[in-house]
Amino acid sequence: MTVTQRRGRRAMMTRAELDAFLAGRRTCRVATAGRDGRPHVGPLWFVWDGRALWLYSLVRSRRWADLRHDPRVAVVVDDGEEYEELRGVELSGTVTVVGETPRRGAACPELATPERLFAAKHFGLSVMPHDGRHAWLRLAPDAVVSWDFRKLRER
Repeated sequence: MTVTQRRGRRAMMTRAELDAFLAGRRTCRVATAGRDGRPHVGPLWFVWDGRALWLYSLVRSRRWADLRHDPRVAVVVDDGEEYEELRGVELSGTVTVVGETPRRGAACPELATPERLFAAKHFGLSVMPHDGRHAWLRLAPDAVVSWDFRKLRER
């Protein structure tokens, strides 16, 4: 993971802050580009394993169709209501499909950690339920930009 941030370093999250923030949030917004070049942004649940953002997406969705054509994405996870409370992370790069499509639960060692994390975070379960409609996308980001405007008022 490369931090590409030059401006706003005072508001930038440390690695530990970024990991804690992503572990604590449930929903991200995923931006894709369609075959015609039109952008599409939609919310999606995710988990962060410390190296990659794991997205569990419907395979019959505009997002999935867009990503099969062009796997580049930008993902934003943010929080805060008032300006001085805003904090977030933007991750960008290329997604990779991992495991079967759609996911029905076949053995896939690479999915053991994200499925354990996702099941606990989003369903309160120890085992991931599979519905045969979703599949996994892994984003090992090429670029990461973060901000925590709460830091600016601390100085």
